Amino acid sequence: MVDPWAQHRPFSLQLLIYLCLLHQGASGQPYLTSKDAPEEEAVSIQGVRGGSVELSCGSGPTSLVVLWSFIPTDSVVPRPVAITDGVSWKVEAGASTLGVVSLKNSSLLVEELQEGAQGHFLCQALHTSPGQLHTTYTYLTLAVLVPVYKPQVRLSDPSPVEGVSVEAMCVVREGTEPVTFTWYHEPPRGPGETLIGFTEPLLWLDPVNRSHLGWYVCSAQNVVNALSSDRVFLDVMYGPDKPVITVEPLGFTDEGFWASERQEVTLSCLAASNPPSHYVWLHDDTQIHTGSIYIIASAGRTHTGLYTCLAQNRHLDTRTQTTIRLTIYYPPERQPSCTVLPTPGAVTLLCTWPGGLPAAQLQWEGPQGTGPTAPSNVTWSHVATGLPNNSVFTCTGQHPSLRQPALCRITLWEPPWSPTCRTTATVGDQFIMLSCEWPGGHPAAVLSWLDGQQQPLGGSSDSLAVHLLKAQGGLSGKEFTCRGSHPLRSADLHCQIRLEAPQLAVAESQVSVLEGQEAWLECTLQGGVPPAQLLWLAPRQQQVEQSTSGYMLYSTSAQLHLRIRDADPAHHRGTYQCVAHNAVGNSSQDVRLEVLRYPAPPNVTISHLMYRRHRREVQLQWAIQGPGNLTGFLVQRRASVPSPGTGAWETAARDIEPESRDRLLGGLDPGVLYAFRILALNHRTAGHPSEVKTPVDPPFSAYPAVLGAAGTGMVVATVASLLVFQYAARHPQTFPCFGQLLIPLEHRDQQRGSEDPETHTGIETPVTSSSLDPGQEATDAPVSVTITMTATP
Repeated sequence: MVDPWAQHRPFSLQLLIYLCLLHQGASGQPYLTSKDAPEEEAVSIQGVRGGSVELSCGSGPTSLVVLWSFIPTDSVVPRPVAITDGVSWKVEAGASTLGVVSLKNSSLLVEELQEGAQGHFLCQALHTSPGQLHTTYTYLTLAVLVPVYKPQVRLSDPSPVEGVSVEAMCVVREGTEPVTFTWYHEPPRGPGETLIGFTEPLLWLDPVNRSHLGWYVCSAQNVVNALSSDRVFLDVMYGPDKPVITVEPLGFTDEGFWASERQEVTLSCLAASNPPSHYVWLHDDTQIHTGSIYIIASAGRTHTGLYTCLAQNRHLDTRTQTTIRLTIYYPPERQPSCTVLPTPGAVTLLCTWPGGLPAAQLQWEGPQGTGPTAPSNVTWSHVATGLPNNSVFTCTGQHPSLRQPALCRITLWEPPWSPTCRTTATVGDQFIMLSCEWPGGHPAAVLSWLDGQQQPLGGSSDSLAVHLLKAQGGLSGKEFTCRGSHPLRSADLHCQIRLEAPQLAVAESQVSVLEGQEAWLECTLQGGVPPAQLLWLAPRQQQVEQSTSGYMLYSTSAQLHLRIRDADPAHHRGTYQCVAHNAVGNSSQDVRLEVLRYPAPPNVTISHLMYRRHRREVQLQWAIQGPGNLTGFLVQRRASVPSPGTGAWETAARDIEPESRDRLLGGLDPGVLYAFRILALNHRTAGHPSEVKTPVDPPFSAYPAVLGAAGTGMVVATVASLLVFQYAARHPQTFPCFGQLLIPLEHRDQQRGSEDPETHTGIETPVTSSSLDPGQEATDAPVSVTITMTATP
């Protein structure tokens, strides 16, 4: 090793020799080395590497010369460091190994202190005293302290498996002893660092567990300073532990958990593991989800079953599982049902609400306290004595899946009024049905039938009691009683029925009407139990029904009216019988109906009967003879032949007003000669027919003008010819040869047809005031004649 002071030794020796000589000259004593110097107590001084220290050279008079030297700990040879005479100072170049050395008066100032400055420092000072030179010595021991370097944490295994041993070493590169160590542990999600304690630089975790997982910090400290290491993470591998399953909303059963139907259910699975577990959900051995949380949005009954959570540590390839049972509760359908049954002296209350999981708990509560409790159905027999009318009993149904209880109520009340008895007969009147009704009330009243000796007939029933009796005549006059009882009434109520044969009455036993009028026959039922049936029998003992022609039936509760429309003596006159019958007996009443004709009207005579309009119309006028009522006239016609009175009469006009005395009749065939008669009518009674007459032709007025114009002779001959032809055409029976020549074929067909009395019907035409024109009538004669006349002036 090179001595930093070797190259400067001449100067040091020179300085030492100078000091020795000076010392010898002054005192006459030889120079003392450090070993020869008198022993003094060494002053200990500490300094910190890199810091500064000031070494004082004692106290006393001002020194003439001060020499500082350094003796390392591994040597005894002093090495000069610095010298000063009070005016100037010089530092030995080799003193740089101590640090940055300088003198401050007589004190030695060392900055940026190095570890090589640790050792002994000697200060020699030359002083003057009166007449003499003196030398003083100061002996100093300097200890250079080194700060601890930032420690490092070294782990034997940064990712150990839980259960093995792990060593943590706090490494400090340098630092003055003694160095103390402190360990800190910070969990990953803990409250912060936790002091483990003062230990050696080695932290031994045996065995390591999950509580050791986290950040570790080592702090090293000596007399100079204290430093902490960076955080080092110890990742302990473990798990998974047995999973823990939680259910929300939380509901416990003996077998596991429960939730309400249509409720959102959250299943959470947590298994402690590092690294975190991978989760798989199974429902009854069927995989349904992956992940720690499984949500059932709307729970149904099919979600009931076993749920298994599988937890897997894929790093360690380990698995665990936990199974729970989840039961979905659902309430019974609809609402509880309340009924009440009457029992002797008490009421039996029955409340049922079947179904649901689990079964609903039911409990009765009444005006006098609470009743029994039971699942699904509960029965409470309550004494009726003292219960007021309108007593309310409530059945409360509780179910864990319902927030509010379900209720049903029963109000006990008496039926109003009293029992009502009635009787009817079955079809064919084979049986008599006794009916007793007492509606209302809760519970319903109990009814039973009793015979005349107050012996029960059959059993009892609620609200309506029916008993059948075989119909027989001996039942007339028998009485039957219906007894009604109710738990809220102290006394029973009764109603009675007495069976009786029907009784009849008619409004009139003799009824007379005119022909064509309406006849009313009235029959009234005046008794009879069971109710009787009414009917009318016609004179020939046939039953009158609603569909019988000419009859109408009108019925009320106890009456049957018979209406005879358009009374006819031939069909409706006679004795009618009203009959009433029930299952106990029969009765009847007779009514005699007389249908009278109207009086005959006065006779009629024909006063005027004349052809018009080409013999297709006839004007008829008549007059009446004598007094009498009449309602109209009837005109008849038939074809007239040389022997009058032959052929059937047909109606030419009807419904002629009684005030009319003339009528224009149309629709005649010019080739037929007709006969007419007229009758007066009084409703449906016709008077004697008038005499029979045939129409006459109107007088001619056009022929004289023709004679004056054409000449007397020619005109006479022509007119004679015309008259012959005209008469032959109008009377073919008189001149059959001319008739065959002059009458057209269709006229002959009409003439043959007119012999049938049923082929023609008269057409009625109103009478007009215009007079007939003979000239026009001649132009339409059935024979066409051409006349040529020559006039000579």
